[in-house]
Amino acid sequence: MNWLLLVLAGFFEVAFAFCLGKTKEATGTTIYYWYAAFFVTLTISMLLLIRATQTLPIGTAYAVWTGIGAAGTVAVGIFFFKDPATFWRLFFLVTLIGSVIGLKVVSH
Repeated sequence: MNWLLLVLAGFFEVAFAFCLGKTKEATGTTIYYWYAAFFVTLTISMLLLIRATQTLPIGTAYAVWTGIGAAGTVAVGIFFFKDPATFWRLFFLVTLIGSVIGLKVVSH
């Protein structure tokens, strides 16, 4: 159950990064909606991370959370913000995902 909470926390980390990216594109009062969404998703992500670390090792949980967030944010950047999808970016993205999976496999 706590692994599921940790994965959800990682997805909310991606969501708050997406909201932060959208604030750069927003104009007028729309920017405040994206900032509000940023703070809501940030709060949810942190609360889920706190809950998950009550039973999971902190080092593993934090590494998995940041790994999901980093990999997801790179993917969001490529698909939504037109970030470059070069060979090396994708190569290191795959190695990052492999590392996150590896941490899950070796954790008790």
